[in-house]
Amino acid sequence: MDAEMEDAATQVEIEWDGGGGGADAVLGLAAAGASVSLCYHQAFGPHDDIVLLEAADDLLPDLLQSRVTIRGRPDEEAVLCTPSATYSMKFVGTSNSVFLIPPGEPSAPCLRPDNTNGDANGADAVAAAIKVASGSIELVRTAPRLDKLRSLLRERPYILDEDLGDGFHHKRGLYTWQDLCKLIQASDGELSEGLNSFSAVEIDGFWRTVDANSVNTILDMILHNSVLHDWPVNAMPENDVLSVMESDGFAHKIVTHCLKRFGTKVEQEARSFWSLDEKLVCLQFAQRVLGAGKMKLSNFMDKWKKSIPSGMSADLLMLEGEVLFEKLGAETWVHAFSVADLPLTPAERFAALFRERPKWEWKDLQPYIRDLRVPGVSSEGLLIKYTRRTQPSSEAEPVFTAR
Repeated sequence: MDAEMEDAATQVEIEWDGGGGGADAVLGLAAAGASVSLCYHQAFGPHDDIVLLEAADDLLPDLLQSRVTIRGRPDEEAVLCTPSATYSMKFVGTSNSVFLIPPGEPSAPCLRPDNTNGDANGADAVAAAIKVASGSIELVRTAPRLDKLRSLLRERPYILDEDLGDGFHHKRGLYTWQDLCKLIQASDGELSEGLNSFSAVEIDGFWRTVDANSVNTILDMILHNSVLHDWPVNAMPENDVLSVMESDGFAHKIVTHCLKRFGTKVEQEARSFWSLDEKLVCLQFAQRVLGAGKMKLSNFMDKWKKSIPSGMSADLLMLEGEVLFEKLGAETWVHAFSVADLPLTPAERFAALFRERPKWEWKDLQPYIRDLRVPGVSSEGLLIKYTRRTQPSSEAEPVFTAR
């Protein structure tokens, strides 16, 4: 029985491959009023492995040159990824009959609806349909699904002087680039950008973030050595910094990663220097102070100014999207509330914001939504979809509540 079934399958394959189908005849219907007869191919059937895909012209080069991948776990919606973009895949049904006709001249063996043979050489030379498609997959540009990436990176951040050990157990919670490509629904380009935005670094083949305490320790040592060796914080010689830090036991790659996180590399006279960004450095010290919890603004400012490096100035504008201010009686209080900890999808982001506050003034809300990027939807469109805007008067600040 198995041999008979195999022979039958082989016979269908031969008929399909060798008989042609007539698509060339359909493609040649250029004249007005031209027509072609249609019949069933002998291989006609459901062919569930064949699905129509509707794609815009700008996607064709990637599709035709096999530069696309389908990503998603069994319990996730599949997405189609080009090297630089992500597209959601949605099946859209059609009420019209869409016949699929394989390539070839109109000479395929075929059957009429009454199961009689069609005459491929007669007046009703036919194009032979192998399937009737009930719809097609529509591709819509979408934002990469990077919330999962952030979650994976936080499973096991790098800690100074750690020892991973050997064996599978010791690699748990660590992910290579290939692992992330399988797990994250994003194009390679978007995945790379996501790793950069989350301040991830590749260590021994695994992409990881660096533990906050470790970052603080390295930054403190860089600043301490800048004073000790008289390095200007806006022109720190790279070779000297790395040499001194390595002699103190810090890995070259981790020190370089922290320099990138808090500064910019500058080439001068064939030498490399690092210029630390005042805002990023001061923000790091502000986050340390706020680690103690909610406090009066006056107390926070006093502690913050005392903690930052000499020559740098603390400015509340540096804290947009990182802290919230609250008026309680005559006092203003401040507490940490970082946009970096909020969901990346608009619906979940707005839900988290309105859980924190039922009402938002625009000046407070804007820093927490300006990073949202949804292809084809403007910031105004997101506000209309997820919020209600009220404005008592033209002079008053607009207030946003949940829709």
